[in-house]
Amino acid sequence: MLQSISNQVGREVKKEFHKTAQPQGNPDSGWIVLDYGDVVVHFFSPEQREYYQLEDLWSEGNVILRLL
Repeated sequence: MLQSISNQVGREVKKEFHKTAQPQGNPDSGWIVLDYGDVVVHFFSPEQREYYQLEDLWSEGNVILRLL
């Protein structure tokens, strides 16, 4: 599921904004990252999200979209 979501977001960003990112991570690790420079997109499994708690580390950042 993480791979599918990451692929779809990558296609949409390329289509709408003409930007590409090389995905980092893989579905088996539970974490995939797309880094577009000013915007970084994280895709987590529920377990990895709970473990890393990035919202706490980046408390001043803006969460644009959260899918549960």
